[in-house]
Amino acid sequence: MQTQSKTKRRDFLKQSSLGAVGTLLATTMSVPHVHAAENNTINIALVGCGGRGSGAILDALRTEGPKKVVALADVFENRVAGTLRGVTEQFPADVDLPKDRQFVGLDGYRKAIDAVGTGGVILLATPPAFRPLHLEYAVEKGVHVFMEKSFAVDPPGVRRVLKAGETAKAKNLKIVGGLMTRHKRSMQEAIQQIRNGIIGDVTTCWAYRMHGPIGFGRKRDDETTLAHQIRNYSCFTWVNGSPLLDWLIHNIDVCCWAKNEYPVIAQGQAARRVRKDQDQIFDQYLVEYAFADGTRFQAQGRFVQGAWDCFQATIHGTTGCAIFGEGVSQPKIYRGHNPDSRNLIWEYTGPEFRGEYQAEHDVLFDCIRNDKPINETERCARTTMTGILGRLVCESGQRITWDDAFKSEKSLADVGALTSLDSPAPVMPDANGDYPFPVPGQTEVL
Repeated sequence: MQTQSKTKRRDFLKQSSLGAVGTLLATTMSVPHVHAAENNTINIALVGCGGRGSGAILDALRTEGPKKVVALADVFENRVAGTLRGVTEQFPADVDLPKDRQFVGLDGYRKAIDAVGTGGVILLATPPAFRPLHLEYAVEKGVHVFMEKSFAVDPPGVRRVLKAGETAKAKNLKIVGGLMTRHKRSMQEAIQQIRNGIIGDVTTCWAYRMHGPIGFGRKRDDETTLAHQIRNYSCFTWVNGSPLLDWLIHNIDVCCWAKNEYPVIAQGQAARRVRKDQDQIFDQYLVEYAFADGTRFQAQGRFVQGAWDCFQATIHGTTGCAIFGEGVSQPKIYRGHNPDSRNLIWEYTGPEFRGEYQAEHDVLFDCIRNDKPINETERCARTTMTGILGRLVCESGQRITWDDAFKSEKSLADVGALTSLDSPAPVMPDANGDYPFPVPGQTEVL
């Protein structure tokens, strides 16, 4: 696996402008607009009221300074109701949510962003297929953004995110992405130790997420095919970009962080040996990435019952190794390549403060209140593109360069065309209820 050139930062940003981004039309609905109060109150709205979204809005409400939740949006009414109960019970004084600012439907993101108003904060926590569209509209409306991972599901989506990020910089909007491990104090210290040469030169990286099966809910009699797929978004590629992207993204990010660059080429394989659910995901993934200097990085996912579980990132250097990342409570660094306690040479002993999920919101709101620059879009997009590259090589069975993957025009779905849960789903089952599935060696992905 060799390559003659490395995609540099300036090239990446230049390429991100390729491909036209559709013009966003202002909503024709009349939505009550909530103005920020003169006492520095920051208006907050949430789009995507699932578990992660409900957690994110509570984290936002725990930040310093006055703030007010003014809108909620989701495609499922029960999720809006559940989040409303949670924020009202825990922060009753910080909630202003009359019925006409509780939005249900695929167009709810526009209404929530319009309601929060210029200078407010939108929390984007829907499945990642919708992230580029929602981010574009938020930036157009002058709204600061917290966006959960993952940030796109295909190369055109990554380019849209990058372009929105550049527009946000020009508008002095603040954007923080949900790669929360980057905001964990112990991880920041561990990476600095690696930068200082504690394990020598980084030679190999491994990103692991191996545990039991990914949950799947059978289609209900009263729900449409599109609603079924969104409700089970981890199981349909167009919605979440595959578990390799959406479930391994944190440790993929940690490995690239430790190496301080992104891979330039990859090859891989995947299999569906155990899973019987009528969905689109493999239950095993293995991707071998290569960096520009030829060193390797491997991402491995397995989601079956009874097998060996491993949830961490492992970094090997010329003189030592590190064990950290998502799934590891505290990072540790060892002499040599055997992570035995007798070889321990560093572990974090300082305070963790309020944890990485809270820290990412603390950073965002502090930057808004004190007008500090922060825009994590590029890093989020590059990590997402790394996961997408892994999906492409697994589905196709081919070796693919970063550059070829990044410039691909192949989109998994036109989510802007989905107007309601009655809209035709981007993928449909056959007469037996089975969905189309990639065949390595035959499936074309570029």
